Amino acid sequence: MAGSVVGRKAGSPSVEGPRRPGWFGFGFRGFGQALGSAQGPRSSLHTPEPLVLEDIRERGPEKAQAALNDVLQVRPSWSFTGFLTRDRRLVLSGSVNGRLSRCGDLLASEQHLLVLRTEAEGTPLEVQAWATGPELQGEPLWTRRIQRQEGQEKDSGSGDQAGGHEGGPLDPAVLPLVPEPGWYVSPRQPFSRRLSPELKARQLVLGAEHALLLGGMGQVYTWGTSRLGQLGHGALKAERAPRPVEALQGLAMAQVAAGGWHSLSVSEAGDLYVWGWNESGQLALPSRAIADREKPVAGASGLCSCSPEAKTPAKDGDGDPAQFISIQPFPALLDLPNDSEVSKASCGSRHTAVVTRDGELYTWGWGKYGQLGHKNTASLDQPQRVDYFKDNLLHVEAVICGPWNTYVYAVEGKT
Repeated sequence: MAGSVVGRKAGSPSVEGPRRPGWFGFGFRGFGQALGSAQGPRSSLHTPEPLVLEDIRERGPEKAQAALNDVLQVRPSWSFTGFLTRDRRLVLSGSVNGRLSRCGDLLASEQHLLVLRTEAEGTPLEVQAWATGPELQGEPLWTRRIQRQEGQEKDSGSGDQAGGHEGGPLDPAVLPLVPEPGWYVSPRQPFSRRLSPELKARQLVLGAEHALLLGGMGQVYTWGTSRLGQLGHGALKAERAPRPVEALQGLAMAQVAAGGWHSLSVSEAGDLYVWGWNESGQLALPSRAIADREKPVAGASGLCSCSPEAKTPAKDGDGDPAQFISIQPFPALLDLPNDSEVSKASCGSRHTAVVTRDGELYTWGWGKYGQLGHKNTASLDQPQRVDYFKDNLLHVEAVICGPWNTYVYAVEGKT
């Protein structure tokens, strides 16, 4: 599971008047997960389409649009997606189907669902782990009740319109952080893990084999496996405990994001820093081994096709290997076209998407399933604007990448 998003607080984007909000999706939908309005057996969408959930499709246009406007957060895994609504319902679509009430947030993986359950008024109550399956039913595998400290506000903070995180330390709206100092949840056992007491966490995101934490003063910590440079410390050595990224010291960061094996951070000034694995161009650095030229490694059939071990780059005689970057072990400053400043960012398994401060969406990296939104399946090693939103006078406010797809929240263009 990869990926996290920073968005707006509840009520920020108006749902009345001409600027009606909307969700759009594109990329992989091979398990029937809700992604866009397209019907039929298509396994992927190559251009953004308005989101349509099956459970509201029969309500009629007006009621369906109202229900879509109630989707506050999107939490995608590889084969299914969870949608969290304004009335705290969780709707699952894809290889896992079902609904839960009183949900504040979701951390989704192919093995487990970690759900933040709430009290009637929305106050976080407990974290539950559920086994994935065709239908979500029965009882949770694991439950841990949240012990709120004296003086903590009784505000779940879970009303972010676009699944965001703009609260204080340990904002309870965004898993894997929980609204109790000292611990977070993981998609694999052990489900509960402790943080160092001195860490004042604002945001925590999980890659396939690593974690990034944004501290209270804007500092970035990483830990886990670093065999592909995803920790940003310069070496390919694993770290068992959170370690500050020295190259970013003194730079105040506003957000971090983790892909499968790459990482990024966005500064308070809107600058974008990237590091880690670049074989599909997901760092927007020159890449030779883009996904559509890869060949399966013999004997690797038991691996997920997004895993580093499952692929090897095709070889040809063109180009100087010194021109290409496979691994970037230190953070690199990335310039977007027109010197655009970044407001929000998200990472898929091997693709990256950012929202600029003027409401445009740029994507790059692996594009086999159309997850870049450029009407094709090409991979890119440089940022390219998704023209759909500009062409339709839409202002992008948030982006959430699944492993192989992308969800976008946009409103009618601002003046």
